[in-house]
Amino acid sequence: MATTHEIVLAGFGGQGILFAGKILAYSGLMDEKEVSWLPSYGPEMRGGTANCSVCISDEPIGSPLVLNPDLLIAMNLPSYRKFIGAVKPGGTAVMDSVMVEEKSDRTDINCFYVPASRIAEDEGLSGMANIILIGKLIGETGIISLEHLRKAFEKSVPAKKANLISYNMKAIEIGMQYRK
Repeated sequence: MATTHEIVLAGFGGQGILFAGKILAYSGLMDEKEVSWLPSYGPEMRGGTANCSVCISDEPIGSPLVLNPDLLIAMNLPSYRKFIGAVKPGGTAVMDSVMVEEKSDRTDINCFYVPASRIAEDEGLSGMANIILIGKLIGETGIISLEHLRKAFEKSVPAKKANLISYNMKAIEIGMQYRK
């Protein structure tokens, strides 16, 4: 049976939402899946809202727009409020609990609250809260292998910044191992 993952990543511009989505999409490509990546910016860019829809599927994707995701990463309160109600029953939502202090009362989805911004600062991974949240999502769902994820970073990170690949993989591992 074919599997399709519909993912929404959302937060403020400058939090790496679109990069995180690109990493998920490239990971799907490395796994020889059908993928789509659809970015959306608010009018203000940095500091405004940003979100992207990512589809990873075993079969052709009909539309890149995700209205009812089965997976959500929310990095700020406005994004959480906008998308938490749209997550499909049985889905998974991962939030940066430093930025999203509200808790969902939904009992039909799995919610994970990770203090990703604080962890990133504490671990010397400034600006990598987005990658920590991807790690948590992957740790809980297994939608992408670490091998394909590493290949996605190698494809997405410019050669002159190749040293950042190991930091990104460290952020992924921290997210995967986070338990509360």
